[in-house]
Amino acid sequence: MKITRMNRLVRSLVAALTCLALFVATFALVPTSHAQRRRNASQQDKVAPTLRSKVMRNADIARIVSEIDARNIERTIRKLVSFGTRNTLSSQDNPTRGIGAARDWLYGEFQKVAATSGGRMTVEKQTFEQAPGKFARIAHTTTLTNIVATLRGTQPASMNRMYVVSGHYDSICTNPTDAECDAPGANDDASGTAAALEMARVMAKYKFDATIVFMTVAGEEQGLVGSTYFAEQAKQNKLNIEAMFTNDIIGSSLGANGVHDPHTVRVFSEGVPSSETTEEANVRRGTGGENDSASRQLARFIKETGERYVPAMKVMIVYRRDRYLRGGDHIPFLERGIAAVRFTEPNENYNHQHQNVRVENGIQYGDLPEFDDFAYIAQVARVNAANLAALALAPARPKNVGIVTTRLTSDTDLKWDANTEPDLAGYEIVWRDTTSPVWTNSRMVGNVTKLTMKGMSKDNYFFGVRAVDKQGNRSPVSYPRPMR
Repeated sequence: MKITRMNRLVRSLVAALTCLALFVATFALVPTSHAQRRRNASQQDKVAPTLRSKVMRNADIARIVSEIDARNIERTIRKLVSFGTRNTLSSQDNPTRGIGAARDWLYGEFQKVAATSGGRMTVEKQTFEQAPGKFARIAHTTTLTNIVATLRGTQPASMNRMYVVSGHYDSICTNPTDAECDAPGANDDASGTAAALEMARVMAKYKFDATIVFMTVAGEEQGLVGSTYFAEQAKQNKLNIEAMFTNDIIGSSLGANGVHDPHTVRVFSEGVPSSETTEEANVRRGTGGENDSASRQLARFIKETGERYVPAMKVMIVYRRDRYLRGGDHIPFLERGIAAVRFTEPNENYNHQHQNVRVENGIQYGDLPEFDDFAYIAQVARVNAANLAALALAPARPKNVGIVTTRLTSDTDLKWDANTEPDLAGYEIVWRDTTSPVWTNSRMVGNVTKLTMKGMSKDNYFFGVRAVDKQGNRSPVSYPRPMR
């Protein structure tokens, strides 16, 4: 009995001492934890605030978004489908069927839009001859026509920037060289064409600093022929195209996998630039810029802006130039060094792409309008329009942005050229951890052209610089290169 009682006393004493030790340890740790947090906060205060600068919604952009009308988009798609086929090799002179009828109707519709612009929009038929050989799906010399509607900006011509949005109005069935089969092309790509026309209709009444080009191209299904011609002409004429959007297959919110998702649009953007030189590749490998091409910065801008003005939509950035082993009209722009992305629906249905119209084993094949979701297309158009307006109202991206490497330091020294816009307010430094897909932190630094980020090593963070005007409009981010 005495031994048992003694054991209980010993166990009680051990438990009491354990509690006391934990109590003391807890109080010993709290000051250290608080002190560490204070030191971290103090260090961060010296570097920059961790919260993003507050970005206000622009009233004009909000109005543009609200004016996009799904009913207009539906009317355009049904009209384009009514031409039976829009194969690039189909009739050029039949007034009711074929690519020529679609071309002439679109030209007339864009002219109606231009009449509302106060003379700021012009419309042209960019017509050219394409010989066989380079493009396997063109068997004989063929006339192709892009419809190009240009809404001029208010900036002087010497500093005018351009932003291009496009869809392709041609279509195909199972055999791309079969010019006479029915190819309604309601989704691929009457959807993108209708979105471009609707954006032009709404935006023509507004004024922007930069120029916006609303374009519908031919020959996409024959090998990106129309877009290649436009991009090459733009390069030869030294047009200052800052960014290009292509909208291709944005028509359906229901995929072949059975997933119905009316709230997501995919934005494809390449990491390693298609136009990268050997020298640029060496710099990229040395600095870790695989995820920071101009097209990736454009995609981040699209996500941030699109979700601000169309909160019901999620912009899903896909780290590929296009879908797996596939391509679109943005690629000729990428190959010529222009930032470009592709908008497309989240879940495709291949029964309704490049298929003859038929019923087989109880399954309806063909790209028919009954498989389009016109409300969804309007939402994608709103994301596009918000971004085009934000880009065209904002200052240009800062040029010659660099990290100065003349001193070995734990700081990061940034430097860039001054913008020339008269309403420039200054610049914003953004940064993120190397594992983060989007910019997470920002700091307004005023109208300066260099800054040292104290205590922040370029080894541990990615940095960028964007320009901000007095109305709060922000440019896309420019990613710095090493600079001596």
